[in-house]
Amino acid sequence: MPALSVIVPATDRPESLPRCVAAIDAALSGDDELTVVESAPLPTPASARNEGATGAAGDVLVFVDADVEVHPDALRLIRARFAGDPDLVAVFGGYDDDPAERDVVSTFRNLLHHHVHQEGAGPIDSFWSGLGAVRRSSFRAVGGFDDGMRSVEDIELGARLSAAEGRIELDPAIQGKHLKRWTVPTMLHTDLILRGIPWTQMALRREATRGALNLGWRHRVSGAASALMLRELLRRRAAPAMAALLALCVINRRFYRLLAARGPRYLVAGIALHVMHHLTNGLAVLAGALLKPGALPRIARGGRSGQS
Repeated sequence: MPALSVIVPATDRPESLPRCVAAIDAALSGDDELTVVESAPLPTPASARNEGATGAAGDVLVFVDADVEVHPDALRLIRARFAGDPDLVAVFGGYDDDPAERDVVSTFRNLLHHHVHQEGAGPIDSFWSGLGAVRRSSFRAVGGFDDGMRSVEDIELGARLSAAEGRIELDPAIQGKHLKRWTVPTMLHTDLILRGIPWTQMALRREATRGALNLGWRHRVSGAASALMLRELLRRRAAPAMAALLALCVINRRFYRLLAARGPRYLVAGIALHVMHHLTNGLAVLAGALLKPGALPRIARGGRSGQS
């Protein structure tokens, strides 16, 4: 069985770190090791992950965000995936369906992530560093994370790994509990600035996937339905707006069942937040296409040498 080197970027020393470390410690076995990175050459999560990978001795590097509490079987499942599949380059999981924070926004956001990763199981040309693992040899072969990127560095790494090294898998059985508390402003900032615009610009440069996870046909149709509903509401046309809402509910019925199981207020607020999420993503695509490359600030790169 391969030895694991678990790397946790924690340069901001979040309050969730003790829970994160305790869960990892309980799941380690054999020659596994844990490295918590509290300082890095550059003030980016990518740089912190690269710093932790520098001295790693394990056959497989496992990246875990400091606000993720891995399930007891997460590392065992990762170890088994690599042991049973010599051609596997990387694998990542997702959040569970029982987020630590129970407010409406946090529940919506974490269940959305859980649902998307559950639906996206299988081969994929992307990567997620919240709870993701990659063979050390492959990681080093492509130069690790781009440490100058402030966000979406895991997606960019996944594209390079997939192109140069081979197969990446999304295994939704590998899970962790997200400990983050979300608010509407942090959600909008993440969707627009930290994820949407950088991803769009990478996709236009063919440095990131254009078709997986948040870009499946359901997400595209949901985005169109959300935009149509907003337009019809602004025009005070109730019937077309309701038709667009109905289409949104039909397409996303499995996700909305997750919200409804928490209670009516989670469902009603969740649908509104979902519409907001799609509209923000649409704005991000438009802004990313119009902004000049490099318009968003980045840290001066110290080479391709990775908590979001």
